[in-house]
Amino acid sequence: MKTRKIPLRTCVVTKENLPKQELLRIVRNKAGEVKVDETGKLNGRGAYIKKDMAVLEKAIKSKILDKKLECEVEDSIYDEIRRIINK
Repeated sequence: MKTRKIPLRTCVVTKENLPKQELLRIVRNKAGEVKVDETGKLNGRGAYIKKDMAVLEKAIKSKILDKKLECEVEDSIYDEIRRIINK
């Protein structure tokens, strides 16, 4: 039986290569809206962040998502990320 290739992505905070299931994708579309992409299929510029509260706090403190997505990420997006991580 052939083994399936596991897609790896890099966390923008920790710089670790991890399977997509362990990461959360944040997307900025052409209209400039920032959304949390749980499906991993939305169009736009994406940044991956590890599903870990310590990593999220580090991302908020360093404003790394603002830099990677080239726009300002609102607090409501960070609240949504917290809710998804704490599921």
